[in-house]
Amino acid sequence: MDREVTLDHLYIDGALMQGQTETKSGKNITKVMEKELVIYNLEEKEKAAIERSQIFQVLGGKELETKVVVVLGKAGMGKSILVQKICQDWSNGKFSQFEFVFWFECRRLSLPEKQYSLKDLLLELFVKPREGSDEVFEYILQNPDKVLLIFDGFEELQDHDGFTHYSDCQSYKELYSIRELFAGLFQKKILSGCTLLLTARPKDKFNQYLSKVDKIIEMIGFSPQQVESYIARYFEGLPYSDDAVKLITDCQYLFSHCYSPVMCRFICFLCEMMFEMGDKDLPSTLTSLFVKYLQQKLIPTQTDVTAIGNQQHITRLAQLAWYLGEKNQNALKSSLFPSKEVKEFALKYGLVLPFTFPKHSGNREEEFGSVFSDFVIQNFLSALHLVLTEEIKDKSLTKYLSLPARKKKPHNWLDLVPRFLPGLLYLQHDPYLCSLSDEHVMKIITKKQKTLLKYIKKIQISDLYPEKLLELLHCVYETQDSYLLQHVALRLKAELSFLGTLLTPPDVYVLHFILKRSPKEFSLDLRNSGINLQGLKHLVGLKSVTSFRASLSDTVRLWESLEQTKEYELLKISVEKFGIDPFKAETMKDISDLSDLVRVQEKMIHCMEDAFGCNINEIPAIKNLRKLEFALDALSENEIGDEGTKSLCEVLSELTSLETLNLYNNYICDAGAENIARILPAMASLRVLHVQCNKITDAGAQKLTDSLRKCPHIKSVASLAINLQAILKLCEPDSDLAYTELNQNYNPTDGSVTNTSVGKIALISW
Repeated sequence: MDREVTLDHLYIDGALMQGQTETKSGKNITKVMEKELVIYNLEEKEKAAIERSQIFQVLGGKELETKVVVVLGKAGMGKSILVQKICQDWSNGKFSQFEFVFWFECRRLSLPEKQYSLKDLLLELFVKPREGSDEVFEYILQNPDKVLLIFDGFEELQDHDGFTHYSDCQSYKELYSIRELFAGLFQKKILSGCTLLLTARPKDKFNQYLSKVDKIIEMIGFSPQQVESYIARYFEGLPYSDDAVKLITDCQYLFSHCYSPVMCRFICFLCEMMFEMGDKDLPSTLTSLFVKYLQQKLIPTQTDVTAIGNQQHITRLAQLAWYLGEKNQNALKSSLFPSKEVKEFALKYGLVLPFTFPKHSGNREEEFGSVFSDFVIQNFLSALHLVLTEEIKDKSLTKYLSLPARKKKPHNWLDLVPRFLPGLLYLQHDPYLCSLSDEHVMKIITKKQKTLLKYIKKIQISDLYPEKLLELLHCVYETQDSYLLQHVALRLKAELSFLGTLLTPPDVYVLHFILKRSPKEFSLDLRNSGINLQGLKHLVGLKSVTSFRASLSDTVRLWESLEQTKEYELLKISVEKFGIDPFKAETMKDISDLSDLVRVQEKMIHCMEDAFGCNINEIPAIKNLRKLEFALDALSENEIGDEGTKSLCEVLSELTSLETLNLYNNYICDAGAENIARILPAMASLRVLHVQCNKITDAGAQKLTDSLRKCPHIKSVASLAINLQAILKLCEPDSDLAYTELNQNYNPTDGSVTNTSVGKIALISW
């Protein structure tokens, strides 16, 4: 039933972004510093977006040095399809800077016991020139800048840890293991000057090497518009095209998973199978989706005689999926299947796909292997094994969920098992699953389900990290058990922070699903979560969400979108719920975003006045802003400086309720101090000002002093740059400024600290 669909017909460019990394403290017990990808908001995603044609444009670096480009994306984001498209583009005359392109699937190179020379790797293993291989290889050595080497699926390369420390591979003539050859290429010791393109999963084994690459490309999947376009193309020309598109888009949970290109194609494929068989009901969970997939695959072709055999083959294949997944593998030599019948069964129904391993220099016979057709199939079958096997008892089952563990779980091949496992346990009465087990196994499954229920009931939900909380929500959603769903909904914290945690469309869906069931009120922090506009809109519109924080630019974009679509009620709600207090600026862009929020305020006020007759002067986010802090790292070249202070002061006059302004350590000089001094008298609500650790001299200090005389409302000033004489002058007995004792005076010029016994002067913070 599988239709032949060309790459050109179905291919849609998922979002490609120029990635950046930042160093964060680890979330494990040891708090080890880790390299992680920066999470972009909507505006930053647009600025970082690149075209496929720009992938190999690397700025900087030595002209004759190897350029290393890595494409990072979660499993199913379409990295391998992108590689195929790049190769197709090259064959059609694009990427003309390369005369040779070598594409290696790392799973086919995972034979560590064999050794090869560089020439073997390039011209013997997979494609061998009909003649003149020596001349071709010599040309490659002389022109490495015309060579592109692609290694697809780094995590599938066995024994890849620590390869940057290998120093042996420096000769193109010697024989090495695949690991050593790859190390020589990555370290730029052999074929120096070529371009190396790698694909890998983020937060996986490759993270330790991110500082060694010249360019990071991040794949984040399809946008909602791209999903709709892909689905329309998939069903184009079929008699039930419109009905199929509507069926998928109406099933919001499965539609949310379509942001993953692999999942999108799988869901389309299953939908096509269903329509062909007259079935028009899509399941509501991932687990039931894959159970239905197996049914649709197997039942139409099996007889009473083959049914029993197929059931046995499925259970043995599930065991194999688990065995490989535990070792972070998805491929094996054909000879390692449990039996010939299991291999033929898996190949017949497309659960695994065949491939060949490379030939060895002294052996001309090809070795065949098989790989699971996609990562989701392997995860589902692995979970099925955990449910059916007697070897894993009910009490040891929960360790494969690892929900309450504070130690950060390493990413591996079986990331979806914690979702499929509860789903399968709560589908124990499904006719197809019952056919895979006898009465004895059904009793075991019932025990495992009870154990899972007890386990989830004991979890301290309020103590979970955001990532773990989301995983729990996915697990509980897959069960579709009313009691569990309500149990979790009632025990969520009132203040839910996802700050710095990536929220995918499926994450947003299950979060929305659970929050909607809860009678409690919630405050959400969605800053730096990468949430898309549609997800933000859905969460903000919930009655149970009474307040939220999000990226300023994303929020402004949401408001403008709601205004354009005339969704005035939701616009009003989102404006009323949005808050920014306290506001902490860490980049100059934060100042710009704050300015944009102030700018859009008048537009939103007029809009709500026209729609509802509201009579308001300020939106709540600005009206309720009490504290503004600038925490720009002085070592990151993000200092505000005088120019930034000028922009800041243009905004400050609009913040009518601001009480605390902290400008600590921002390289503000006298010009900046003068700008601050000019705006202070207009800030009637300001009570506390911090300007210490800047570059303000006596002249700038005097400007601030003169301005502070006009500000009886300011109760304390924290300044390390105003000298003692200026302070004493400021703090004459008739001054209205609040007083406290000063114990030390700091000289910013020579760093000295002088004790003083002045009884009453302005508050100075050290």
